[in-house]
Amino acid sequence: MGLTRGTTRVSVETAPPFTEVVVEQTRHAFAFGNIGFDFVEPAARDTGLAALWLDLYNSATLPFYWRDFEPVRGAPRTRPLRDAAQWFRDHGVAVKGHPLVWHTLAPQWLTADVEPQVRKRIRRDVIDFIDLIDTWDAINEVVIMPVFEAEANAITDLARVKGRVPMIQLAFDEARAANPSATLLLNDFDLSARYEQLIDDALSAGVQIDALGLQTHMHQGYWGEEKMLAMVDRFARFGLPLHLTESTLLSGHLMPPDIVDLNDYQIPSWPSTPEGEARQADEMVRHYRSLTSHPAVEAITYWGITDAGAWLGAPVGLVRADGTTKPSYDALHSLIKGEWWLPPTTMRTDAHSAIEVTGYLGDYTVTAAGTTTRFSISRP
Repeated sequence: MGLTRGTTRVSVETAPPFTEVVVEQTRHAFAFGNIGFDFVEPAARDTGLAALWLDLYNSATLPFYWRDFEPVRGAPRTRPLRDAAQWFRDHGVAVKGHPLVWHTLAPQWLTADVEPQVRKRIRRDVIDFIDLIDTWDAINEVVIMPVFEAEANAITDLARVKGRVPMIQLAFDEARAANPSATLLLNDFDLSARYEQLIDDALSAGVQIDALGLQTHMHQGYWGEEKMLAMVDRFARFGLPLHLTESTLLSGHLMPPDIVDLNDYQIPSWPSTPEGEARQADEMVRHYRSLTSHPAVEAITYWGITDAGAWLGAPVGLVRADGTTKPSYDALHSLIKGEWWLPPTTMRTDAHSAIEVTGYLGDYTVTAAGTTTRFSISRP
């Protein structure tokens, strides 16, 4: 899809011919997302950070890490996540659940009847959120799943026995049965040929993958447009929508290039710096411009609105820990809600009380004689 423009003709029934009306965009069809982890707690939703989040993004990823979501078997923390999902939906934000199956943060009580418990978990949670969440990372990081060694866990043991493709099939089959209309992603950080082969194998086995998730945590530096688009091109060959599910760009010093597992870099303090913030703002604009130009990309999810509580303690946020915005926030806002946005615009109806509107795909309103009508600009 990319960030695409279109034109539609709208009949304005409340406006006579040759009358002024006001047209305004209300939402992008392209998914500009961020994690919503900060707003699972109700008190956080009535803050300046929440206002900044809502003024920029239209897609939220909520955490369903099984160990935290169901620390005690049979007692999932469904209510807090439903409340958070409802809050986002009430503000016009689409919600994605992340993830249904993952070896990391598997519950410690999961030691017996592993496969039945995994299947039960998937169906239960997809059904429990069917009215609020229609997009899921069905299974996460399968390339490494059966050979994961950082922590013993039942999911890795199951994947070692079943194999990668059967694990994918399990996750997708159960989620699809629970919600046939859901958008289900295969998501991974390993963007090598191993992931491409896994996708090939899963598709050949008949797995119905709706979109491919590509993680791009750039703690060691921005990859640059050429490398990023070459990677996207490799995965676009599958003919599936591409979601950049986990993007990060730093506003402080970069992680050394010799670090293989980003989790291995542990330091007591990782501050944001003026120089780093200027670099992050420039890279943010370049990152979003290049990815939105690619026709296969339909979603970009950034991994953290604020430095407070950021993964690895890294300065990845668009907002500092003290709540003030970095240049990257303003730079991205100037794109999503500026250059790529139609503000309130006065137009005049033609002889048939209609207007022709050109803009980026998404939702709009037209107001005439005190009455507001909603319409969308969609792909032809």
